[in-house]
Amino acid sequence: MANLKTKGEKMERTIKARFSNGVIKPLEKLDIEEGKEITITIERTSETTKTIESLRSSFGGWRNLIDTEELKRNIYKDRLITTRPAPKL
Repeated sequence: MANLKTKGEKMERTIKARFSNGVIKPLEKLDIEEGKEITITIERTSETTKTIESLRSSFGGWRNLIDTEELKRNIYKDRLITTRPAPKL
């Protein structure tokens, strides 16, 4: 997921990286010459953000596979079935 922007002679690129043992490790190949000084902007990715992204990526996955109205009717119908014996008073 690399976003690439150029501003005049500046090049901006957004990549994913992992911080481990005090070192920031890119998760993608970088086209930067060895020893080149760069500026890094840190943006945290929260677990909530990851969860929301996962939900959005799966949105609509069941579309046209099941009849949701029939599923809801069956769920409510099944809730009416009693499997426990009546209590003796």
